[in-house]
Amino acid sequence: MKSQIRSLFTRMKPFIAVTFLQVGLAGMDILAKAALNRGMSNYVLAVYRNAVATLVIAPFAVFLDKKVRPKMTRSIFIKIMVLSLLEPVIDQNFYFLGMKYTTATFAAAITNILPAITFVMAWIVRLEKVKITSPHSQAKIAGTIATVAGAMVMTLMKGPPVNLFSTTRNAYHVHKQAIGGVNVHNSIKGAIMITIGCFSWSCFMILQAITLKTYPAELSLTAWICLLGTIEGTIAALIMERGNPSVWALNWDTKLVAAVYSGVICSGLAYYIQGVIMQDRGPVFVTAFSPLCMVAVAVMSVIILAEQMFLGRVIGAIIIVAGLYIVVWGKSKDYNSPSPTVDDKIIPTKQTTEPGNHEKENCDQQVAQPIHQIEIP
Repeated sequence: MKSQIRSLFTRMKPFIAVTFLQVGLAGMDILAKAALNRGMSNYVLAVYRNAVATLVIAPFAVFLDKKVRPKMTRSIFIKIMVLSLLEPVIDQNFYFLGMKYTTATFAAAITNILPAITFVMAWIVRLEKVKITSPHSQAKIAGTIATVAGAMVMTLMKGPPVNLFSTTRNAYHVHKQAIGGVNVHNSIKGAIMITIGCFSWSCFMILQAITLKTYPAELSLTAWICLLGTIEGTIAALIMERGNPSVWALNWDTKLVAAVYSGVICSGLAYYIQGVIMQDRGPVFVTAFSPLCMVAVAVMSVIILAEQMFLGRVIGAIIIVAGLYIVVWGKSKDYNSPSPTVDDKIIPTKQTTEPGNHEKENCDQQVAQPIHQIEIP
């Protein structure tokens, strides 16, 4: 019984880890939006986020990766520099900037194009196995489309309100007014910026999976990415916020909480967790669960921000969950134990029980005996 429970837990670990990852990202969306609304610079938020992640992850990387950390080469260092530019600088700044122009829910919804982008890019660089005629590959494609479609339904389809939790009437009107304040121009601008960030994030996931093949030390890779991202992000922030030193000030408020939370959970732990999962499951598996972030943001916004839940969000969530199940089923074939290994173990046993094999072994022993006598007189 214990072995069955242990086996079940081992199979469920990637799913638990990636779910934790998406819930953590959802918390960052709400905290980051609150900090940006208080006037925090998106460039400074990205710098503090990566600086906190470096301070948290680096000590663990120094000691825990001592035996598995390979020698740093020029090729690996260049890849790490590109990684630190793609996600900590380009993706984070464009994502936070796009969130400034829109809302946290809108930003979380747009990021659901990430699985589709990553799936196509992984297919192109042959990190993902796809056979159009295979039902499993068709399931991957259909499930990816379904998750994106479900996220779009959550955003575009409103419907009647659903009272999942008790929300005050005033909070609902404040939220309704805030959503209405986002005009079409800002929505388009924000969507373009978030899309650029998603493309950069997808490139980061693909390159991280490739880098881990030659540098299989997840903690050390995470520490390097956060450290170089802090340096590169600081340069970008000094250029974009020149002449405005007050943006670097932090107090005991939402800005500090957003920087610490996003650094520990969304950079430090997230880079490490997705690196571990990608070595076993690939980048598409990790990004296929990103629509869960949209669901988590919708639920957390109701509980924390007292926002109103609508029927459209509930229907979209159901479509997302259905799409995730389809993707997971399609990916399951990639990780089944290959049958030839079992056959290899069974065939030799069968050969030793057949009479013809005994004659062959006797003949081999007769031929090998003179050789043995010549080699050792």
